[in-house]
Amino acid sequence: MTIDSPVLAAARRARTAAAALAPLPRSAKDAALLTIAEALIARAGEITAANAEDVERARAAGTAESVIDRLTLTEERIAAIAADVRNVVGLPDPVGEVVRGYTLPNGLDVRQVRVPLGVVGIIYEARPNVTVDAAALCLKSGNAVLLRGSASAYRSNTALVAVLRDALAAAGLPVDAIQLVPGESRESVTELMRARGLVDVLIPRGGASLIKTVVEGSTVPVIETGTGNCHVYVDADTDLAMAVGILLNSKAQRVSVCNAAETLLVHQDVAEEFLPLALTALAEAGVTVHGDAAVLKLAADSPATVVPATEEDWAAEYLSLDLAAAVVPSLDAAVEHIRRWSSGHTEAIVTTSQSAARRFTQLVDATTVAVNASTRFTDGSEFGFGAEIGISTQKLHARGPMGLPELTSTKYIVTGDGHVRGEATRTVGGRSADSARAQVPGATDKSRAR
Repeated sequence: MTIDSPVLAAARRARTAAAALAPLPRSAKDAALLTIAEALIARAGEITAANAEDVERARAAGTAESVIDRLTLTEERIAAIAADVRNVVGLPDPVGEVVRGYTLPNGLDVRQVRVPLGVVGIIYEARPNVTVDAAALCLKSGNAVLLRGSASAYRSNTALVAVLRDALAAAGLPVDAIQLVPGESRESVTELMRARGLVDVLIPRGGASLIKTVVEGSTVPVIETGTGNCHVYVDADTDLAMAVGILLNSKAQRVSVCNAAETLLVHQDVAEEFLPLALTALAEAGVTVHGDAAVLKLAADSPATVVPATEEDWAAEYLSLDLAAAVVPSLDAAVEHIRRWSSGHTEAIVTTSQSAARRFTQLVDATTVAVNASTRFTDGSEFGFGAEIGISTQKLHARGPMGLPELTSTKYIVTGDGHVRGEATRTVGGRSADSARAQVPGATDKSRAR
Protein backbone atom coordinates (compact mmCIF):
# COMPACT_ATOMS: atom_id res chain seq x y z
CA MET A 1 0.00 0.00 0.00
CA THR A 2 1.35 3.41 -0.98
CA ILE A 3 1.62 5.93 1.84
CA ASP A 4 0.89 9.49 0.74
CA SER A 5 3.24 12.33 1.49
CA PRO A 6 1.77 15.14 3.62
CA VAL A 7 1.16 17.20 0.46
CA LEU A 8 -0.68 14.43 -1.37
CA ALA A 9 -2.62 13.56 1.77
CA ALA A 10 -3.77 17.18 1.98
CA ALA A 11 -4.78 17.05 -1.69
CA ARG A 12 -6.88 13.94 -1.08
CA ARG A 13 -8.61 15.61 1.86
CA ALA A 14 -9.25 18.64 -0.35
CA ARG A 15 -10.81 16.42 -2.99
CA THR A 16 -13.20 14.96 -0.44
CA ALA A 17 -14.07 18.45 0.80
CA ALA A 18 -14.62 19.68 -2.77
CA ALA A 19 -17.18 16.94 -3.36
CA ALA A 20 -19.06 18.10 -0.25
CA LEU A 21 -18.90 21.78 -1.26
CA ALA A 22 -20.07 21.38 -4.86
CA PRO A 23 -23.80 20.84 -4.15
CA LEU A 24 -24.08 23.37 -1.30
CA PRO A 25 -26.64 26.15 -1.71
CA ARG A 26 -25.53 29.75 -1.81
CA SER A 27 -26.97 30.38 1.65
CA ALA A 28 -24.59 27.90 3.31
CA LYS A 29 -21.54 29.32 1.55
CA ASP A 30 -22.50 32.92 2.27
CA ALA A 31 -23.07 32.15 5.95
CA ALA A 32 -19.58 30.66 6.16
CA LEU A 33 -18.08 33.70 4.45
CA LEU A 34 -19.76 36.05 6.92
CA THR A 35 -18.38 33.94 9.76
CA ILE A 36 -14.91 34.24 8.21
CA ALA A 37 -15.19 38.05 7.94
CA GLU A 38 -16.23 38.34 11.57
CA ALA A 39 -13.44 36.00 12.71
CA LEU A 40 -10.78 38.03 10.86
CA ILE A 41 -11.80 41.18 12.73
CA ALA A 42 -12.11 39.41 16.08
CA ARG A 43 -8.69 37.78 15.79
CA ALA A 44 -6.83 40.63 14.07
CA GLY A 45 -4.40 40.95 16.99
CA GLU A 46 -3.39 37.31 16.68
CA ILE A 47 -2.87 37.71 12.93
CA THR A 48 -0.82 40.93 13.17
CA ALA A 49 1.38 39.40 15.89
CA ALA A 50 2.27 36.48 13.61
CA ASN A 51 2.75 38.88 10.69
CA ALA A 52 5.13 41.06 12.73
CA GLU A 53 7.44 38.07 13.11
CA ASP A 54 7.50 37.58 9.33
CA VAL A 55 8.15 41.27 8.73
CA GLU A 56 10.97 41.32 11.28
CA ARG A 57 12.64 38.32 9.64
CA ALA A 58 12.23 39.88 6.19
CA ARG A 59 13.85 43.15 7.27
CA ALA A 60 16.71 41.28 8.93
CA ALA A 61 17.28 39.43 5.66
CA GLY A 62 17.54 42.72 3.73
CA THR A 63 14.28 42.24 1.83
CA ALA A 64 13.29 45.11 -0.45
CA GLU A 65 10.76 47.54 0.98
CA SER A 66 8.37 46.89 -1.92
CA VAL A 67 8.21 43.22 -0.88
CA ILE A 68 7.85 44.12 2.81
CA ASP A 69 4.93 46.38 1.88
CA ARG A 70 3.16 43.43 0.23
CA LEU A 71 3.97 41.25 3.23
CA THR A 72 2.75 43.61 5.93
CA LEU A 73 -0.66 43.21 7.56
CA THR A 74 -2.10 45.92 9.78
CA GLU A 75 -5.47 45.97 11.53
CA GLU A 76 -6.63 48.42 8.85
CA ARG A 77 -5.56 46.05 6.07
CA ILE A 78 -7.22 43.11 7.82
CA ALA A 79 -10.42 45.15 8.07
CA ALA A 80 -10.19 45.83 4.32
CA ILE A 81 -9.66 42.12 3.64
CA ALA A 82 -12.71 41.29 5.76
CA ALA A 83 -14.70 43.88 3.82
CA ASP A 84 -13.68 42.17 0.57
CA VAL A 85 -14.96 38.87 1.98
CA ARG A 86 -18.30 40.53 2.74
CA ASN A 87 -18.34 41.90 -0.80
CA VAL A 88 -18.00 38.33 -2.10
CA VAL A 89 -21.10 37.41 -0.09
CA GLY A 90 -23.07 39.98 -2.07
CA LEU A 91 -22.03 38.57 -5.43
CA PRO A 92 -24.16 36.09 -7.40
CA ASP A 93 -23.23 32.43 -6.99
CA PRO A 94 -21.94 31.27 -10.39
CA VAL A 95 -22.54 27.57 -9.67
CA GLY A 96 -25.59 26.30 -11.56
CA GLU A 97 -25.78 29.33 -13.85
CA VAL A 98 -27.03 28.30 -17.29
CA VAL A 99 -24.47 29.57 -19.80
CA ARG A 100 -26.69 28.50 -22.68
CA GLY A 101 -29.69 26.26 -23.10
CA TYR A 102 -31.89 25.11 -25.96
CA THR A 103 -34.16 22.33 -27.18
CA LEU A 104 -33.09 20.42 -30.27
CA PRO A 105 -35.53 19.61 -33.08
CA ASN A 106 -35.59 16.00 -31.83
CA GLY A 107 -36.84 17.15 -28.41
CA LEU A 108 -33.61 16.79 -26.42
CA ASP A 109 -33.11 19.56 -23.87
CA VAL A 110 -29.47 20.73 -23.70
CA ARG A 111 -28.14 23.03 -20.99
CA GLN A 112 -24.55 24.12 -20.34
CA VAL A 113 -24.21 24.98 -16.64
CA ARG A 114 -21.39 26.29 -14.47
CA VAL A 115 -19.79 23.85 -12.03
CA PRO A 116 -16.84 24.22 -9.63
CA LEU A 117 -13.35 23.41 -10.89
CA GLY A 118 -12.83 21.12 -7.89
CA VAL A 119 -9.49 21.49 -6.10
CA VAL A 120 -7.62 24.72 -6.81
CA GLY A 121 -3.97 25.13 -5.85
CA ILE A 122 -2.57 28.63 -5.35
CA ILE A 123 1.20 29.19 -5.32
CA TYR A 124 2.07 32.73 -4.32
CA GLU A 125 4.75 34.94 -2.85
CA ALA A 126 4.78 37.30 0.13
CA ARG A 127 1.15 38.44 -0.09
CA PRO A 128 -0.81 37.09 2.89
CA ASN A 129 -3.92 38.94 1.70
CA VAL A 130 -4.03 36.40 -1.15
CA THR A 131 -4.62 33.70 1.47
CA VAL A 132 -8.01 35.16 2.36
CA ASP A 133 -8.97 36.40 -1.11
CA ALA A 134 -8.30 32.98 -2.65
CA ALA A 135 -10.06 31.11 0.11
CA ALA A 136 -13.16 33.32 -0.07
CA LEU A 137 -13.51 33.12 -3.84
CA CYS A 138 -12.89 29.38 -3.93
CA LEU A 139 -15.43 28.78 -1.18
CA LYS A 140 -18.11 30.88 -2.89
CA SER A 141 -17.54 29.06 -6.19
CA GLY A 142 -17.70 25.65 -4.52
CA ASN A 143 -14.00 24.78 -4.75
CA ALA A 144 -11.58 23.46 -2.17
CA VAL A 145 -8.28 25.35 -2.07
CA LEU A 146 -4.69 24.37 -1.32
CA LEU A 147 -2.65 27.44 -0.38
CA ARG A 148 1.12 27.45 -0.85
CA GLY A 149 2.47 30.84 0.17
CA SER A 150 6.12 31.73 0.42
CA ALA A 151 8.27 30.82 3.41
CA SER A 152 8.63 34.55 4.15
CA ALA A 153 4.91 34.72 5.03
CA TYR A 154 4.63 31.31 6.70
CA ARG A 155 3.67 32.58 10.17
CA SER A 156 1.13 35.01 8.74
CA ASN A 157 -0.44 32.38 6.50
CA THR A 158 -0.52 29.81 9.30
CA ALA A 159 -2.41 32.25 11.54
CA LEU A 160 -4.82 33.23 8.76
CA VAL A 161 -5.60 29.65 7.75
CA ALA A 162 -6.23 28.73 11.39
CA VAL A 163 -8.82 31.50 11.56
CA LEU A 164 -10.41 30.44 8.27
CA ARG A 165 -10.65 26.77 9.23
CA ASP A 166 -12.11 27.57 12.64
CA ALA A 167 -14.74 29.69 10.89
CA LEU A 168 -15.59 26.83 8.51
CA ALA A 169 -16.02 24.50 11.47
CA ALA A 170 -18.29 27.02 13.21
CA ALA A 171 -20.38 27.27 10.04
CA GLY A 172 -20.65 23.49 9.70
CA LEU A 173 -18.61 23.22 6.50
CA PRO A 174 -15.69 20.80 5.92
CA VAL A 175 -12.55 22.41 7.31
CA ASP A 176 -10.39 20.75 4.66
CA ALA A 177 -11.97 23.01 2.05
CA ILE A 178 -9.20 25.45 3.05
CA GLN A 179 -5.72 24.07 3.71
CA LEU A 180 -2.19 25.39 3.89
CA VAL A 181 0.10 23.09 1.91
CA PRO A 182 2.35 21.34 4.45
CA GLY A 183 6.04 22.23 4.47
CA GLU A 184 8.19 25.23 3.58
CA SER A 185 10.59 23.47 1.19
CA ARG A 186 10.70 23.61 -2.60
CA GLU A 187 9.84 19.90 -2.59
CA SER A 188 6.36 20.67 -1.30
CA VAL A 189 5.83 23.06 -4.22
CA THR A 190 7.04 20.42 -6.67
CA GLU A 191 4.68 17.83 -5.19
CA LEU A 192 1.76 20.19 -5.54
CA MET A 193 2.72 20.89 -9.16
CA ARG A 194 2.80 17.16 -9.90
CA ALA A 195 -0.43 16.21 -8.12
CA ARG A 196 -2.32 15.67 -11.36
CA GLY A 197 -5.56 13.85 -10.73
CA LEU A 198 -5.83 15.27 -7.21
CA VAL A 199 -5.47 18.98 -7.99
CA ASP A 200 -7.58 20.27 -10.88
CA VAL A 201 -5.82 23.58 -11.58
CA LEU A 202 -2.88 25.62 -10.30
CA ILE A 203 -2.75 29.42 -10.23
CA PRO A 204 0.67 31.01 -9.60
CA ARG A 205 0.78 34.57 -8.30
CA GLY A 206 4.09 36.37 -8.05
CA GLY A 207 7.13 37.40 -10.02
CA ALA A 208 8.20 36.22 -13.45
CA SER A 209 10.52 33.53 -12.04
CA LEU A 210 7.78 31.90 -9.95
CA ILE A 211 5.28 31.94 -12.80
CA LYS A 212 7.83 30.50 -15.26
CA THR A 213 8.73 27.71 -12.82
CA VAL A 214 5.10 26.69 -12.33
CA VAL A 215 4.13 26.93 -16.01
CA GLU A 216 7.11 24.91 -17.20
CA GLY A 217 7.29 22.38 -14.35
CA SER A 218 3.67 21.56 -13.58
CA THR A 219 1.78 18.52 -14.80
CA VAL A 220 -1.38 20.04 -13.29
CA PRO A 221 -3.14 22.47 -15.66
CA VAL A 222 -2.07 26.07 -14.96
CA ILE A 223 -3.90 29.38 -15.33
CA GLU A 224 -0.99 31.69 -16.02
CA THR A 225 -0.92 35.02 -14.26
CA GLY A 226 1.64 37.48 -15.54
CA THR A 227 3.94 40.29 -14.61
CA GLY A 228 2.89 43.88 -15.16
CA ASN A 229 5.00 45.97 -17.50
CA CYS A 230 2.17 48.49 -17.92
CA HIS A 231 2.35 51.61 -20.11
CA VAL A 232 0.71 55.03 -20.03
CA TYR A 233 0.59 56.71 -23.44
CA VAL A 234 -0.10 60.45 -23.55
CA ASP A 235 -1.56 61.31 -26.94
CA ALA A 236 -1.07 64.48 -29.01
CA ASP A 237 -4.63 65.52 -28.19
CA THR A 238 -4.87 65.43 -24.43
CA ASP A 239 -5.86 67.20 -21.26
CA LEU A 240 -2.48 67.90 -19.65
CA ALA A 241 -3.72 68.10 -16.07
CA MET A 242 -5.68 64.88 -16.45
CA ALA A 243 -2.65 63.16 -18.01
CA VAL A 244 -0.40 64.17 -15.10
CA GLY A 245 -2.97 62.93 -12.58
CA ILE A 246 -3.42 59.58 -14.31
CA LEU A 247 0.33 59.09 -14.69
CA LEU A 248 1.03 59.90 -11.06
CA ASN A 249 -1.69 57.57 -9.80
CA SER A 250 -0.64 54.78 -12.17
CA LYS A 251 3.00 54.97 -11.09
CA ALA A 252 3.15 56.16 -7.50
CA GLN A 253 -0.14 55.35 -5.75
CA ARG A 254 1.27 51.90 -4.86
CA VAL A 255 4.46 50.80 -6.58
CA SER A 256 4.68 47.18 -5.42
CA VAL A 257 1.73 45.87 -7.43
CA CYS A 258 1.45 44.42 -10.92
CA ASN A 259 -0.97 47.08 -12.19
CA ALA A 260 1.40 49.97 -11.45
CA ALA A 261 2.70 51.75 -14.56
CA GLU A 262 6.34 51.09 -15.46
CA THR A 263 6.67 53.02 -18.75
CA LEU A 264 5.51 56.43 -19.96
CA LEU A 265 5.16 57.14 -23.69
CA VAL A 266 4.54 60.73 -24.83
CA HIS A 267 3.56 61.92 -28.31
CA GLN A 268 6.21 64.29 -29.66
CA ASP A 269 3.63 67.01 -30.42
CA VAL A 270 2.84 67.46 -26.72
CA ALA A 271 6.16 66.41 -25.17
CA GLU A 272 7.61 69.93 -24.69
CA GLU A 273 4.52 71.06 -22.82
CA PHE A 274 3.66 67.87 -20.95
CA LEU A 275 7.01 66.51 -19.79
CA PRO A 276 8.06 69.46 -17.60
CA LEU A 277 4.74 69.18 -15.75
CA ALA A 278 5.00 65.40 -15.46
CA LEU A 279 8.65 65.39 -14.36
CA THR A 280 7.95 67.94 -11.63
CA ALA A 281 5.06 65.85 -10.30
CA LEU A 282 7.13 62.65 -10.48
CA ALA A 283 10.01 64.35 -8.64
CA GLU A 284 7.67 65.33 -5.82
CA ALA A 285 6.61 61.67 -5.58
CA GLY A 286 10.26 60.53 -5.44
CA VAL A 287 10.21 58.78 -8.82
CA THR A 288 13.44 58.24 -10.77
CA VAL A 289 12.87 58.50 -14.52
CA HIS A 290 14.84 56.36 -16.97
CA GLY A 291 14.49 58.43 -20.12
CA ASP A 292 15.41 58.21 -23.78
CA ALA A 293 17.42 60.98 -25.46
CA ALA A 294 14.37 63.19 -26.04
CA VAL A 295 13.28 62.91 -22.42
CA LEU A 296 16.82 63.65 -21.18
CA LYS A 297 16.94 66.79 -23.32
CA LEU A 298 13.58 68.07 -22.06
CA ALA A 299 14.55 67.25 -18.45
CA ALA A 300 17.57 69.55 -18.42
CA ASP A 301 15.92 72.10 -16.13
CA SER A 302 13.70 69.65 -14.27
CA PRO A 303 13.94 68.90 -10.55
CA ALA A 304 13.40 65.22 -11.36
CA THR A 305 16.11 62.57 -11.17
CA VAL A 306 16.47 61.45 -14.79
CA VAL A 307 18.98 58.85 -15.96
CA PRO A 308 19.59 57.37 -19.43
CA ALA A 309 17.33 54.44 -20.26
CA THR A 310 18.78 51.11 -21.41
CA GLU A 311 17.15 48.25 -23.32
CA GLU A 312 16.54 46.51 -19.99
CA ASP A 313 14.47 49.46 -18.77
CA TRP A 314 11.84 49.00 -21.48
CA ALA A 315 11.25 45.41 -20.32
CA ALA A 316 11.45 46.11 -16.58
CA GLU A 317 8.73 45.52 -14.03
CA TYR A 318 10.35 47.80 -11.47
CA LEU A 319 7.87 47.46 -8.60
CA SER A 320 9.65 50.54 -7.22
CA LEU A 321 9.75 54.32 -7.63
CA ASP A 322 11.29 54.02 -11.10
CA LEU A 323 9.72 54.78 -14.46
CA ALA A 324 10.96 54.34 -18.02
CA ALA A 325 9.98 57.18 -20.38
CA ALA A 326 10.20 57.83 -24.10
CA VAL A 327 8.95 60.32 -26.68
CA VAL A 328 7.25 58.70 -29.69
CA PRO A 329 6.41 60.24 -33.09
CA SER A 330 2.87 58.85 -33.32
CA LEU A 331 0.17 56.74 -31.77
CA ASP A 332 1.17 53.86 -34.04
CA ALA A 333 4.75 54.15 -32.79
CA ALA A 334 3.46 53.94 -29.22
CA VAL A 335 1.50 50.82 -30.13
CA GLU A 336 4.59 49.26 -31.70
CA HIS A 337 6.62 49.98 -28.56
CA ILE A 338 3.90 48.39 -26.44
CA ARG A 339 3.70 45.35 -28.71
CA ARG A 340 7.42 44.79 -28.31
CA TRP A 341 7.78 45.31 -24.57
CA SER A 342 4.38 44.85 -22.94
CA SER A 343 3.63 41.90 -20.68
CA GLY A 344 0.02 42.08 -21.85
CA HIS A 345 -1.32 43.22 -18.49
CA THR A 346 -2.74 46.78 -18.67
CA GLU A 347 -2.14 49.59 -21.15
CA ALA A 348 -3.57 53.11 -20.90
CA ILE A 349 -4.09 56.01 -23.26
CA VAL A 350 -4.81 59.58 -22.18
CA THR A 351 -6.51 61.47 -25.01
CA THR A 352 -9.36 63.81 -25.88
CA SER A 353 -9.63 62.25 -29.35
CA GLN A 354 -12.28 59.59 -29.78
CA SER A 355 -10.64 58.28 -32.93
CA ALA A 356 -7.27 57.94 -31.14
CA ALA A 357 -8.92 56.13 -28.24
CA ARG A 358 -10.75 53.82 -30.63
CA ARG A 359 -7.59 53.01 -32.61
CA PHE A 360 -5.53 52.40 -29.46
CA THR A 361 -8.11 50.02 -27.99
CA GLN A 362 -8.37 48.15 -31.28
CA LEU A 363 -4.62 47.72 -31.78
CA VAL A 364 -3.32 47.10 -28.28
CA ASP A 365 -3.38 43.48 -27.12
CA ALA A 366 -3.66 43.33 -23.34
CA THR A 367 -6.01 41.98 -20.68
CA THR A 368 -7.17 45.55 -20.01
CA VAL A 369 -6.94 48.71 -22.11
CA ALA A 370 -7.78 51.88 -20.17
CA VAL A 371 -8.93 55.12 -21.77
CA ASN A 372 -8.42 58.20 -19.61
CA ALA A 373 -8.12 56.06 -16.48
CA SER A 374 -5.32 54.83 -14.25
CA THR A 375 -3.76 51.40 -14.81
CA ARG A 376 -4.39 50.81 -11.09
CA PHE A 377 -8.05 49.97 -11.78
CA THR A 378 -7.15 46.54 -13.19
CA ASP A 379 -8.14 44.73 -10.04
CA GLY A 380 -10.90 42.30 -9.14
CA SER A 381 -12.19 44.44 -6.28
CA GLU A 382 -12.21 47.60 -8.42
CA PHE A 383 -14.00 45.71 -11.21
CA GLY A 384 -16.75 44.73 -8.80
CA PHE A 385 -15.67 41.10 -8.34
CA GLY A 386 -15.42 41.45 -4.55
CA ALA A 387 -11.84 40.17 -4.71
CA GLU A 388 -9.71 38.37 -7.25
CA ILE A 389 -7.86 35.10 -7.47
CA GLY A 390 -5.25 36.71 -9.73
CA ILE A 391 -4.90 38.51 -13.06
CA SER A 392 -4.56 36.12 -15.96
CA THR A 393 -2.46 37.27 -18.90
CA GLN A 394 -3.13 34.15 -20.95
CA LYS A 395 -5.94 33.85 -23.46
CA LEU A 396 -7.51 30.49 -22.62
CA HIS A 397 -10.42 30.08 -20.18
CA ALA A 398 -9.74 33.28 -18.24
CA ARG A 399 -8.14 36.63 -19.06
CA GLY A 400 -7.71 39.67 -16.85
CA PRO A 401 -8.85 39.85 -13.21
CA MET A 402 -10.32 36.49 -12.24
CA GLY A 403 -13.40 36.45 -10.07
CA LEU A 404 -16.03 33.83 -9.35
CA PRO A 405 -17.03 32.79 -12.92
CA GLU A 406 -13.35 32.15 -13.77
CA LEU A 407 -13.21 29.62 -10.92
CA THR A 408 -15.81 27.46 -12.62
CA SER A 409 -15.90 25.09 -15.53
CA THR A 410 -19.06 23.89 -17.26
CA LYS A 411 -20.87 20.66 -17.91
CA TYR A 412 -23.74 19.82 -20.25
CA ILE A 413 -26.97 18.42 -18.89
CA VAL A 414 -28.93 16.62 -21.59
CA THR A 415 -32.51 15.62 -20.79
CA GLY A 416 -34.59 13.35 -22.99
CA ASP A 417 -37.60 11.07 -22.83
CA GLY A 418 -36.26 7.72 -23.90
CA HIS A 419 -34.27 9.27 -26.73
CA VAL A 420 -31.81 6.99 -28.52
CA ARG A 421 -29.51 7.91 -31.34
CA GLY A 422 -29.94 6.29 -34.70
CA GLU A 423 -28.85 7.04 -38.25
CA ALA A 424 -31.75 9.45 -38.70
CA THR A 425 -30.74 11.58 -35.68
CA ARG A 426 -27.19 12.26 -36.77
CA THR A 427 -28.13 15.42 -38.63
CA VAL A 428 -30.35 18.23 -37.43
CA GLY A 429 -33.57 18.08 -39.37
CA GLY A 430 -33.52 14.29 -39.76
CA ARG A 431 -36.31 12.04 -38.60
CA SER A 432 -37.96 12.96 -35.32
CA ALA A 433 -37.16 11.43 -31.94
CA ASP A 434 -40.47 9.54 -32.15
CA SER A 435 -39.27 7.94 -35.38
CA ALA A 436 -35.95 7.02 -33.76
CA ARG A 437 -37.70 5.48 -30.74
CA ALA A 438 -39.94 3.43 -33.02
CA GLN A 439 -36.85 1.37 -33.94
CA VAL A 440 -36.64 0.16 -30.33
CA PRO A 441 -38.87 -2.80 -29.38
CA GLY A 442 -41.47 -1.75 -26.84
CA ALA A 443 -41.04 1.98 -27.49
CA THR A 444 -44.11 4.01 -26.57
CA ASP A 445 -45.31 7.37 -27.79
CA LYS A 446 -44.87 9.59 -24.76
CA SER A 447 -44.68 13.35 -24.47
CA ARG A 448 -41.13 14.58 -24.68
CA ALA A 449 -39.40 16.12 -21.67
CA ARG A 450 -38.15 19.56 -22.39
